[in-house]
This record gives sequence, C-alpha cells and structure tokens, in this order.
Amino acid sequence: MPLFNIRDLRAALRPHQRLLGLDPGKKTIGVALSDVGLMLASPHMGLKRGKLSLNAAEISRIARAQDVGGLVVGLPLSLDGSFGPAAQAARDWALNLSNMTGLPAAMWDERLSSSAVNRFLIAEADMTRQRRGEVVDQMAAAYILQAALDASIPQEPV
Repeated sequence: MPLFNIRDLRAALRPHQRLLGLDPGKKTIGVALSDVGLMLASPHMGLKRGKLSLNAAEISRIARAQDVGGLVVGLPLSLDGSFGPAAQAARDWALNLSNMTGLPAAMWDERLSSSAVNRFLIAEADMTRQRRGEVVDQMAAAYILQAALDASIPQEPV
C-alpha cells in the first residue's frame, strides 16, 4: 500500500474514524489516538518494539477496537530537513506496517518531537527521569499526530 499525503489520508476516512499516531523508537513504539472529530490527539500507550509481525498484530488489534482508519508515522528527517538513513528506515517500516495491517499510512515530520515533549515534562509536569522514560514515546506520538491533524484541517473555500 503506498504512503499517503496527510490531507488525502484524512479525506479518505469514513465519518467518525480515528487516526493512530506512531512514534517508532528503538525500544518502544509510542502510540496515540485522535478523537473521532480529528481535532485532538491523545497518548494511548507504548508498545515494546519487536518483530514487525507481532507489532503489526497489536496495532491491528488497537485499530479494530478503536475504529482507526489510518496511520500517521513519525518521519525522522535530519535537522536540516534532508532525508537520511533514519528517515529511509522509518519509511520502509511504515510501508511494511501499512501492508501488514491493511491500513493506509502517512508520514509526518517528527524532528525534535521527543525534545519538545521532554522539555514539557520537565518544566510543566515536573516528572522524574524514570517516569518521563515511561511516557515520552506515547506523548511524542501524540505530538506528531496533533501536528498532522492541525496541518490537515480541511480549508473552507474562499
């Protein structure tokens, strides 16, 4: 299944379907869910990263339970915006996951998402390093998904 532009992915959803945001880290995959109105992203959980087939089965289970119509996967572009090896690996992972789950997917720039979330958790939530480690991936997934939702709001004709 090819990767979609976020606006096209959003337009292809049935009414009240959600989007699932994913931040694929080295150890944990952060998972976030949109609301049915596609306005708000919320952290959902962290999945232990393992064999893609096992992760795809768990993501499919979540998608069925939550009426998810598509995936938004974090794209780790280089700080200068270039497409490096990490971005290629994430793209390949997203394509394979999309094929295994049968869900269309879009990629969204995740540069500095974990840094922004960590700054927030330290400054605003006063979390310990251990607790931040437990939630940063799922909050980064929500950060990525929220940015994609905000950028894909349908525009009213002028």
